[in-house]
Amino acid sequence: MAKKFSALRESMPKDAQRQAFEQTEEMLETMLLQELRQARGLSQKEMAERLNVKQPAIARLEKRTDMYLSTLRSHIEAMGGTLDVIAHFNDTSVKIRNLTEL
Repeated sequence: MAKKFSALRESMPKDAQRQAFEQTEEMLETMLLQELRQARGLSQKEMAERLNVKQPAIARLEKRTDMYLSTLRSHIEAMGGTLDVIAHFNDTSVKIRNLTEL
């Protein structure tokens, strides 16, 4: 008989539970653009309609490794989000303000 995942997780040692939780949180913090769209429950066709482009343009965009910030911002906003650019240093993090005004 199959066990519920919650029961299996509770039977794990506390250290293993903590490590699994941390790994899950880390995975949720970093996603490919395609994964983010899917996590938001949107298809490429829906994104294309929101951005007034054709679906193949969305497919190409999701495969790109380099794009304009304005393009990425439009894509994120079409998903209902906002884009912030943050520079991380050893001792601090700084939100780049002038890029958010573009």
